[in-house]
Amino acid sequence: MGISALTPPTKPEDVVETLLEFPDNRLLIELCGEFDRNLAQIEHQMGVHVLRRGNRLAVVGEKGAREQAAAVLRSLYARLEAGRPVGAGDVDGALRMGRPTAPAGEGEQIELFNPGMELRTRKKPIEPRTEAQKAYVANLFAHELGFGIGPAGTGKTYLAVAVGVTMFISGAVERIVLSRPAVEAGERLGFLPGDMKEKVDPYMQPLYDALNDFLPSKQVEKLIQEKRIEIAPLAFMRGRTLSNAFVVLDEAQNATAMQMKMFLTRLGEGSRMVITGDRTQVDLPRGVTSGLSEAERILKGVKGVSFNYFTAKDVVRHPLVARIIEAWDADEASV
Repeated sequence: MGISALTPPTKPEDVVETLLEFPDNRLLIELCGEFDRNLAQIEHQMGVHVLRRGNRLAVVGEKGAREQAAAVLRSLYARLEAGRPVGAGDVDGALRMGRPTAPAGEGEQIELFNPGMELRTRKKPIEPRTEAQKAYVANLFAHELGFGIGPAGTGKTYLAVAVGVTMFISGAVERIVLSRPAVEAGERLGFLPGDMKEKVDPYMQPLYDALNDFLPSKQVEKLIQEKRIEIAPLAFMRGRTLSNAFVVLDEAQNATAMQMKMFLTRLGEGSRMVITGDRTQVDLPRGVTSGLSEAERILKGVKGVSFNYFTAKDVVRHPLVARIIEAWDADEASV
């Protein structure tokens, strides 16, 4: 990889500095980021200091944190060597993946850059940024039915749509079907302006947003016109058989038990289905059981079905979102 650790062997065991050499100065500049922004991010989150010395970086700090920070820097440099950019989100992902539950052993390298987990879309490659996301993506490829359960901002729907687009581009499926319960539609729907599509589109907007992140907008429009991409409320799924399709049900906590059973039994030959939801954000009327909870209870252990769970640690939006979720969970636990 062209990187060598240059910690002098003559120093004592409790040495507080690890020296890394990066032979390509152009890549080193990209690694550091504008005004050394990437290094500052690593310093802040890992509790170390990173000093530039020519084409070397000195990582100063306690041994465990120092070794993890060095592993993150090696991984990001390997990413640059592979022709991939390094932005703030990529640094954040590497930092999350570089925090093992136990300290790395002497000389052990943490494998963070994993091209095999990359999702190829028409606009940009997508990579899981946490261990939970990595396991989730692997399960979506390995199982015909997958559940992603956890708080907002953990990438459940985003990654599901990315996997769907990847499989669609590769020809593994012929179409993509995205759905959500339009919980507040009911009687109020008739009072909204426009035709049926205009009435329900506001509920579907997050799915449009995800698609437009992966495919050019004109291509999305064309595929929707050709019915190769469908975005529709859950109620529109009744009576259908979804064959050779990648199917995503988002906000599944707002599906009733009957709706969930109806949706799950739409799965046809050659299809994959993903159910995502957050059990803490149920908007159903009081006394109505969430279909997500029912599916989780009934389908646990069923062959071909995977369950992946996310926590505040997997939030990949603004860091404050993770702290908000943790504070909310702590308050509910104290009641």
